Amino acid sequence: MSDMQKSSSVLGNVVPSRAIIQLAVPATLALLAKAIYNLVDTAYIGMLNYDIVLTAVGVTVPLLLIMVSIENIFAAGAAVLAGRQLGAKDNEGASRTVTTIIGVSVVMGILLCVGGLVFMNPLMRAFGASDASLPLAKDYAFWMFIAALANLPAQSMNCAARAESSVKISSIAVITGAVLNVILDPIFMFDWGLNMGVSGASLATTVSQFITFFILAWFYLSGRSVIKIKISAFQPNWELIKTVALIGIPTAVIQICLSVAASLTNIAAAALPHSDQIIAAYGVVQRLVLIGCYVIMGFMQGYQPVASYAFGAKDEDRFHQSVRFALKGSILLTVLVAAAYILLAKPLIFLFNHNPVIVDYGRWLLISQVALYPAFGLCYMLTITFQTIGASKYGLFLSVIRQGLFYIPFILVLPKIFGVTGIYFSQPAADILTILVCVFSIKSMKTIATKNMMLEKVNEK
Repeated sequence: MSDMQKSSSVLGNVVPSRAIIQLAVPATLALLAKAIYNLVDTAYIGMLNYDIVLTAVGVTVPLLLIMVSIENIFAAGAAVLAGRQLGAKDNEGASRTVTTIIGVSVVMGILLCVGGLVFMNPLMRAFGASDASLPLAKDYAFWMFIAALANLPAQSMNCAARAESSVKISSIAVITGAVLNVILDPIFMFDWGLNMGVSGASLATTVSQFITFFILAWFYLSGRSVIKIKISAFQPNWELIKTVALIGIPTAVIQICLSVAASLTNIAAAALPHSDQIIAAYGVVQRLVLIGCYVIMGFMQGYQPVASYAFGAKDEDRFHQSVRFALKGSILLTVLVAAAYILLAKPLIFLFNHNPVIVDYGRWLLISQVALYPAFGLCYMLTITFQTIGASKYGLFLSVIRQGLFYIPFILVLPKIFGVTGIYFSQPAADILTILVCVFSIKSMKTIATKNMMLEKVNEK
């Protein structure tokens, strides 16, 4: 069976629930491997035996989320558009889309790297670095900016691989990078190795990310993919970039809002007693919550290509079957993640720091972040679905609500009134409103999907 036949079989013929699981399991395992090496980074950094290091790394989390969001503007948009094109049997169009977006991603990676290095000092200050944490935050951020050169094009290739159901190579690339990162961390960080301290942790991650990039580049340049990357397919034009950006922006905005929310939380904490300890605890919590995010994102990476392919093929029944399964799956997974974190909150924080003050703050911060975690699953799933059906504006609205429209007012006001308790209550309050909006959005999503598929069928005739 050819690569194209395998792709069509999974995306177009296998029962939607089974196809989603078949694609989601390796994608989730790859993302969990990525999350684990982030946690290993944090654990190794905690072994440096001074709390200010965790504070410094916590300052870089919002910036990292912004960089991921920029990656996703192009990568997620290209994946959805290429998935539609494959569903419509337009393989050449899918190749043009992916090749062009990878080229754009290379340029964006260069701009992010240079801009980050030039403006590093004000950026670290803007995201909450104190005089004590600033030098270490800059040490960690330096290699993070270098990694942008590989991260952006790698993410575009990774999403393209998922769009054609080539999840095996995507998983191999990410897991290889994760394992290498775990191996290199202590070698680069500690005195028995290169003794680079916190910058060694960042360098280890950067090296692993370049390896991930090279594996994905080999896959595409070797001709094994359905979607072909070739110079003749590189055709940058405003219409294509605009289409991809409009599709990808909602997913990217979720990451931007997460970054803004994290930054504002750091700023709110900075005005409170024990500010460095709260920020250190919040940095650990953010990395733990990232595991929960990756579980949902992995599931959605199985759902998105199946839904995009069905929508591109105008297969209404298959599309709605995919939606129903994704809704149930996202709720179930978020409930399970929330229960695990709530039950294990204290020992999980204790793994990364033994300071009782940080452990106590971290415990309650973690519980507050996941108390109503189904809000994240619902919002993320619906954002992707509205992207897929061509309703990017409403997808953009949904991407803003949880950590933007709802969370920001709470985090700006509640800590000033209630102190650290205000930080604890900000996320649950935002999640209640998010769930209400998402529930009311489900019916309109089904209506828009049916209408847009009917219009496509009419246009074809």
